[in-house]
Amino acid sequence: MSILRELPAGELEIVKEALSEFPVKLGALAKKLGIKVFVATLPAGISGEIKASPNEEDTFIIRVNRHESRPRQRFTLAHEIGHFLLHKDKIGNGIVDDALYRSRLSNSLEYEANRFAADLLMPKAEIDKILDTAVGSDDALIETVCRKFGVSKQAAEIRLGL
Repeated sequence: MSILRELPAGELEIVKEALSEFPVKLGALAKKLGIKVFVATLPAGISGEIKASPNEEDTFIIRVNRHESRPRQRFTLAHEIGHFLLHKDKIGNGIVDDALYRSRLSNSLEYEANRFAADLLMPKAEIDKILDTAVGSDDALIETVCRKFGVSKQAAEIRLGL
């Protein structure tokens, strides 16, 4: 079962709307959720962070590392949106995720954010459609997933179970 289904109705509708086209427009989704997104120079080994805005009440800021690949930035952004939707009460002074998506949060909460990111970027129903019509090698299948969803080869392999 998709972790997306665990969202409150209003947020679920916003996410479902974002899933109407691929690759998902993560910046537009974040904006609809009231999150400001910045691509920034972060310390080496840090992929992204989310924190409450110091200047605007009820506004959150996500920063992703500009020095990582575009597919990696997309997964990081989806991961941080996952923290916002699933763990907002635990963000506190901020969550900084390293390159392995580890933070001060428990491994189970980081797993949930990763699962959310995978479900958002590569919904199972869409993956199943690709698998139902797949012909050729695993490499061709991986390339199809990467191209359609704007994800890395590693993310595609994990989602496909390869």
